Amino acid sequence: MVSHAHQGTTSSALTRLSVNAARLLGVPPHGYAHLLGLAPEHLNDDLCRTPAATAIRIAELTTTRAPWTELSLVLAQQSGIGALGVWDYLITSAPTPLEGIRDASAYFAAVADTRTDALRITEDGAQITISHVNHADVTYEAACAIRAYALALYQRRLGEAAQRRLVPLRVALATEAPRRHDALAELYGTRTIEFEAPNSSITFLATDLSAPNPHAQPGLSAVLRRHAEQTLATSIPLHDWLDLFRTALASAAQDEGAPTLSSVARRMALSTRTLQRRLDEHGTTWSHEAETVRRAHITRLLHDTDLGIDAIAARSGYADARALRRAVQRWYGATPGDLRRSGRLTAGTGRAPASTRTA
Repeated sequence: MVSHAHQGTTSSALTRLSVNAARLLGVPPHGYAHLLGLAPEHLNDDLCRTPAATAIRIAELTTTRAPWTELSLVLAQQSGIGALGVWDYLITSAPTPLEGIRDASAYFAAVADTRTDALRITEDGAQITISHVNHADVTYEAACAIRAYALALYQRRLGEAAQRRLVPLRVALATEAPRRHDALAELYGTRTIEFEAPNSSITFLATDLSAPNPHAQPGLSAVLRRHAEQTLATSIPLHDWLDLFRTALASAAQDEGAPTLSSVARRMALSTRTLQRRLDEHGTTWSHEAETVRRAHITRLLHDTDLGIDAIAARSGYADARALRRAVQRWYGATPGDLRRSGRLTAGTGRAPASTRTA
């Protein structure tokens, strides 16, 4: 379910929470606005995954201006239901809170970087403990804030699933005790907090998490799990400059059909000469990248629409249907009609389309 490409990235929704918390706590935006993935077209696109390093850096900057306990509290306050997309509803729509948090653990990659973070559930008779393990390379204060926020987020979602405030039996944090506990007591609704624990965890009565969710609907959890899988499968991980370029190119293709070098350069606030130089530095060319996007666009139109070949050629920037047929033949060794039939046949079986070669 989780590809190697997702490693090192988090959901844009999680990054938006970090940006909002930094703003509320008075961090000047010039300290982080340049970071990869924070351009509005990426930050506000739920299919984009921003580098985990971006959210970590924002947390580090924030904890230089506010105590880590305050950052964790502000993050939790901003995390209303739906703030993290389908992942939230995996918890709140399951038949029981326990089933919901199990789904959340299975699909943790939908929000977090599973290379460094993990959500673990331990059942021990009458108690259930939920742990958040974090191994990110991050400053101590930022790590404290991330761990404390994660536990509070799980508590909040479980309470929303149970339709009442859940007070934990105990909270354990893998941090030293802060000077003041007020923010943490507000965060968890209890002062029963252990510090310097091996791992950060929150423990509830098993009966609190096994009670039926009165608003659960039969079959909804399965739909949400499929949606989470599709979201991961179609997401765009932003690891470096080339990822940003390809996102801008794909967006231009969607808007323009046949994007030009100059139009994409404008989207990226670069000159055409600088854009070509950066592509060369990354071992690729404009023509190769543009053809890759055009190929994917045409294949999608052939598989998913009933548009005629002339209409697809016009939408894709080809002079006529003959030029489109030559391109498809070069890519796949097949005619557009063969490719369309192949796509529809494999769609019916659930298999990915294979190249169809003519004799």
